[in-house]
Amino acid sequence: MNIINIAKEVFDIQSKEIAELSNLLTEDFEKAINSILKSKGKMIVCGMGKSGIIGKKIAATLASTGTPSFFLHPGEAYHGDLGMIEQEDIILLISNSGETDEVLKIIPFLHAQNNVTISMSGNPKSTLAQNTNYHLNIAVKKESCPLGLAPMSSTTATLVMGDALAVVLMKMKNFKDNNFARLHPGGSLGKKLLVTVSTVMKKENLPVCDTYLTVKNVVHKMTNGKVGLVVVLENAEVMGIITDGDIRRAMDINENNFFLLKAKDLMSYNPKTININEKLIKANELMNKYKVNALLVINNYNKFAGIIQGHDIGL
Repeated sequence: MNIINIAKEVFDIQSKEIAELSNLLTEDFEKAINSILKSKGKMIVCGMGKSGIIGKKIAATLASTGTPSFFLHPGEAYHGDLGMIEQEDIILLISNSGETDEVLKIIPFLHAQNNVTISMSGNPKSTLAQNTNYHLNIAVKKESCPLGLAPMSSTTATLVMGDALAVVLMKMKNFKDNNFARLHPGGSLGKKLLVTVSTVMKKENLPVCDTYLTVKNVVHKMTNGKVGLVVVLENAEVMGIITDGDIRRAMDINENNFFLLKAKDLMSYNPKTININEKLIKANELMNKYKVNALLVINNYNKFAGIIQGHDIGL
């Protein structure tokens, strides 16, 4: 058996099934989206077994992208947790067969409370599909499981349909990166989107010098500064930057008079800078664009204010 070929076959089967999924979209998808947009309640996702596991991910994705949502286990719902569902909530019920008993059992309550219901199943004629307001077809022709028993292609299809819901809702709500960051304040992305350069930059004991500092003292400055560079200033304005690479190149070129050189002979002009009020996401973009691991920070008066490095923003 060729291990790589077996894995490739799984990818091939599932990618083909996902490609076919768009052909199964009906006006029910659009109606479901409009109902969610109009709703003043939450989006509650419910599913059993593997469908439940995928349902948890869908609920988490919706919640993190601007649609309040949580997962409700159908068994727990039937034994008291139905009280979590309010009349204005929209319920997404997931069952590949459309005949999962635990899921079907809570439908009478939802009907009695007049909740809008959306179902995901692989059978548009199933009991679940026929008893919900809108049905999203997630049918697959072939599971990637060689026995055809374990849900694989079908769970992937369910996940992708959930992502389609989330993405459409994000765009319809004009959900932006700053909204995402607000819901993820503890994550690295939230930090990059919300925190300014001034918050994390180094601003104490910075390795700076004027243009006439000797090369020997430049090396000492770089060693003590511990940021791998020295900033050359004139009247607090950035004139240039000296990196360890600049020093090595100067040594190769000026073997005989290296120690006679001054900072102005070593420095690179026009170093990459960033304003003190910019967000970390901008610093991240600049470092990636110019392939550098540090930026010089300047204030609103174009004066040198600090240094920010890649590890300061989680690079």
